[in-house]
Amino acid sequence: MPSAKNATLIGLLAVVLWSLIVGLIRGVSESFGAVGGAALIYSVASLILWATVGFPKVREFPRRYLVWGSLLFVLYELCLALSIGYASHSRQAIEVGMVNYLWPTLTIVFAIVFNKQKTSWWIAPGFVLSMLGVVWVLGSDQGIDLPGMVRNIQDNPLSYGLALLGALIWAAYCTVTTRIAQGKNGITLFFMLVAVALWGMYFSGEQPAMQFSVGSLVYLLLAAIAMGFGYAAWNVGILYGNVTLLAGASYFIPVFSAAFAALLLRTPLSWSFWQGAAMVCVGSVLCWQATRQR
Repeated sequence: MPSAKNATLIGLLAVVLWSLIVGLIRGVSESFGAVGGAALIYSVASLILWATVGFPKVREFPRRYLVWGSLLFVLYELCLALSIGYASHSRQAIEVGMVNYLWPTLTIVFAIVFNKQKTSWWIAPGFVLSMLGVVWVLGSDQGIDLPGMVRNIQDNPLSYGLALLGALIWAAYCTVTTRIAQGKNGITLFFMLVAVALWGMYFSGEQPAMQFSVGSLVYLLLAAIAMGFGYAAWNVGILYGNVTLLAGASYFIPVFSAAFAALLLRTPLSWSFWQGAAMVCVGSVLCWQATRQR
């Protein structure tokens, strides 16, 4: 068992790894396709999780958690990976990732509505600021530009729609598993199910040819490590580390993610984009603070 300090540092490593996911998934999809690339990532990540976390004793799982947890997790990961992979270009992939990062705010809202989480009036400005931040990001370089945002979404409604659906599903997953998991962790099994679902999609339809190269394999390995070790490290952090510090750090993933993706994909981002990303982060922190004040 690691010390609380070391466990917290391991948990913070998960924040860094998850911040790399958008850029790495996009890089992999450019070589292997949206579906094929995602299938490879989750397959390798499943092996990493099996080696680090181990395979769970499924028979000990509450049946409701096994059914609903696996279903919601698989649907979320499909939405996340495919929304990024189907993006028309790198800038759009980063924007789609920002829409997905509405999940912290939505998770708190779901906890208030469905789990009767006590809160304060800070929840209202936090929620509004998070939503405004996404509108700001999707307005391209003009800030709040509703016609521009509509044009952006109309350019690729599938990617933006999957990202928003994913944020809602992950918020539901967090809300549901808190109530029914009974301390069980099915992450390895869930990753395997995601991989199986993606390979089913890959072989059931016409997909672009995979382009193997040293660079594409490096991206694949890094993406799988970010996915697999990210979940493994987070599990250690929340079990043995400073949960309050880790929760606060996780709300800044949207800014970290955009920064890493911009570097990995060589995509410059406007000042307006960073303003919107900051709004999403601050809004999430306000929602989190609203639930901590009581």
